Amino acid sequence: MLGLLDKLRRKTFARGIHPPQHKETAEVEIRRLPFPSRLILPLAQHFGAASKPLVHVGQEVVRGEPIAAADGFMSVPLHAPATGIIESIELMPSARGPKVESIILKVHQGSAQRVLYGAQRDVETLSPAEVIQAVQDSGMVGLGGAGFPSHVKLSVPPDHTIDTLVVNGCECEPYLTTDHRIMLEQGDDLIRGIGFAMQAVGAERAVIGIEDNKLDAIKKLRELLPKDGPITVQSVKTKYPQGSEKLLITALLGREVPSGGFPYQVGVVVNNVATLTELGVLLPESEGLIERVITITGPGVRKPGNYIVTLGTPLRFVLEQVGFEGSQAHLILGGPMMGTTVASLDVPVTKPVSGILVMNEHVVRERAA
Repeated sequence: MLGLLDKLRRKTFARGIHPPQHKETAEVEIRRLPFPSRLILPLAQHFGAASKPLVHVGQEVVRGEPIAAADGFMSVPLHAPATGIIESIELMPSARGPKVESIILKVHQGSAQRVLYGAQRDVETLSPAEVIQAVQDSGMVGLGGAGFPSHVKLSVPPDHTIDTLVVNGCECEPYLTTDHRIMLEQGDDLIRGIGFAMQAVGAERAVIGIEDNKLDAIKKLRELLPKDGPITVQSVKTKYPQGSEKLLITALLGREVPSGGFPYQVGVVVNNVATLTELGVLLPESEGLIERVITITGPGVRKPGNYIVTLGTPLRFVLEQVGFEGSQAHLILGGPMMGTTVASLDVPVTKPVSGILVMNEHVVRERAA
């Protein structure tokens, strides 16, 4: 439990709301879903320019191999999430409605599906520019939901200096517990990723902001970190939208980002827990982002929890694995506050999808009454 002094020091911002949390999945360890027979891989899974295909129909690819290149600075590459054969490149449904150009990968079911593309490297010997390039090469985007290219966030204008990396571990959206479980199960990977991000932006310290409904995560990370080190953990009050980037900066550091401005203008870069954890895993192996942890929950799910899901997996397959009892009219990607409803189960899991929330029709009607 937090001590009395810790409770008195909890940071926050003015006002905010307190929606029901529904965080039961925080008690369940992360599990892995199997591979589907086909993966649907949109070339636009991020904010910015879509990736450019590097493969052709009929080509065999191995898990982790680049299959699409970044199209400029505001873009990231795409990697094969499984060993298989390129079946087609065509327009497919997307979570936002319009069809988007996508690579269809037929998965080799007999393959062990080991990552066969990558090479070990000592990231700590790289220059800041080299770390940022490595982040882009990994295909990493913000895994908190926005999908903003991570290397762009780390590319601070030369006339600004960053002194603090803020790590967003609030996860204030109801139902979502991805970051909570990651902090409990992958603390070392998170701390390593924080170090890489600090190296990239030249920050002297990092502050991990965690809502006080995650006392076990606060305790776990504090146990892993040296007491007088550059990375600290700060509890913040549980309320929505505590995880909003600018509000979190104010709560933790007392700094106000100018209206219409950016965190780097007050010496700060912000990244979320899931993003930094993946960087801690991928960069030392020169690997690309091919899977992610997702909270799958709601009244329409028989086996709710946090699952490692291969990117490109159709929602229909995901829900078959966890026991789908809902109506697709009430299927939300992300959380209930900022998520997107989807009308097709053929939509795939993409990089920014942090949660799949299934609401039964009768539950929706009851809450609307």
